[in-house]
Amino acid sequence: MSARAVSLAFDERNLVADAGLVPLIRLAERIGLPGLVADRLRIDGAGNSAGANAAAKAMTLVAAMCAGADSIDDADRLRVGATARLFGGVRAPSTLGTFLRSFTHGHNRQLHAVHREFLARLAASTPLLPGVGEVAFVDVDPTHRRVFGRAKQGAEVGRFKGVRTLHPILATLSTPLARPVIAAVRLRRGKASDARGAGPFTAEAVAAARQAGASGTVVVRADSQFYNADVTLACRRANARFSVTVRMNPHVAAAISAIPETAWTAIRYPDAFVDPGTGELVSDAEVAETEYTAFTGRRKAEHVTARLIVRRVRRLNAETAAGQGELFTTWRYHPIFTDSPFETLQAELQHRQHAIVEQAIADGKGSALAHLPSGSFQANSAWLTLWAITHNLLRAAGALAGGFHTKATTATIRTHLVHVPARLARTARRLTLHLPTRWPWQHAFTGLFDSTHPPPAR
Repeated sequence: MSARAVSLAFDERNLVADAGLVPLIRLAERIGLPGLVADRLRIDGAGNSAGANAAAKAMTLVAAMCAGADSIDDADRLRVGATARLFGGVRAPSTLGTFLRSFTHGHNRQLHAVHREFLARLAASTPLLPGVGEVAFVDVDPTHRRVFGRAKQGAEVGRFKGVRTLHPILATLSTPLARPVIAAVRLRRGKASDARGAGPFTAEAVAAARQAGASGTVVVRADSQFYNADVTLACRRANARFSVTVRMNPHVAAAISAIPETAWTAIRYPDAFVDPGTGELVSDAEVAETEYTAFTGRRKAEHVTARLIVRRVRRLNAETAAGQGELFTTWRYHPIFTDSPFETLQAELQHRQHAIVEQAIADGKGSALAHLPSGSFQANSAWLTLWAITHNLLRAAGALAGGFHTKATTATIRTHLVHVPARLARTARRLTLHLPTRWPWQHAFTGLFDSTHPPPAR
């Protein structure tokens, strides 16, 4: 039972709501994020001085997002209690809103460069992407964020009937041993097609992966909306491999029908997965491959010849179970077009793991992307890029904490390692954070803190 004789008073000046921000912001500073923003982001000519001290404003927004902010007003969380004594240069929400609204397309391109360089430094300085130099996967996927009010620039009714959205596209970078981080992100208007700008965006995502240390095999994975010549040719120009789901058409159907029955290999999946067409759980299938030339409707230099790997699943007949015999076996076919260097079954399994990109999207929608807070399109675009920087910072913090947190969601990392209450004390010009006793994740927090606050070198 809860205690009944309770009263409250907002009068404690030495409490810190989110003590986990101390090692996180320290990590960002050691990697050089403030310096990157100061060097790369130049907002000149704003009549209201919105571009002044861009590094302090960007760091305030990143810190607020690390603490779970999904609106500009949530940045006030950093100015309560003793938190302001831990961090210098914290800006008010009104100042941050003015800063974001001063962004243009060119300024957002500068912020993208900050994001790419910060990811590369994180990958080089922390165990963020183990094995990235051998095999890395770049997963491209769009998403929609519902917005309300007709004043938001770019908000339109697109795929979802009667729902106004903005339409971000993002690319994640992962390895067989690491959770995905954000390699590239863009904001688009609500009615933009899924594949709009996909070719240049794919090239930029692969370049970001190379910059982050992906010197070995890079495989770009995508769904059928990105099955086009622009994406596959961008991959080949960037010396990357592609693995894209294929839409069924007469040419693909003819290629599948030409596969001999002896070429099909039975496969049993230890972990059943959901068939995207029917919603049924699939644990048994057959796989085969053939050579296929795609995009033959374009000029010959843009034709792409690669492997067509096909998974077929027996189509269930409900009447068979009721006693009706099956006259012949029918199948559902799921082709992918790829130049993956891996053998057939491994390449098919790796392609299905493209769904890992949904983890990053879900992390964003559960935090900073719950809303796109401004009426300005470019301000929301900057907010989106700052979320990507924050996501990568939280993933690096989880990697430094080790153990379970290496692959935990960013929401879990915030709950365990950021939202730690503390009392701030000063002794002999040294600040001490007094944290709760018996905190379940004490060892993980200590590991993160020690990694970002090493003792001074002799």
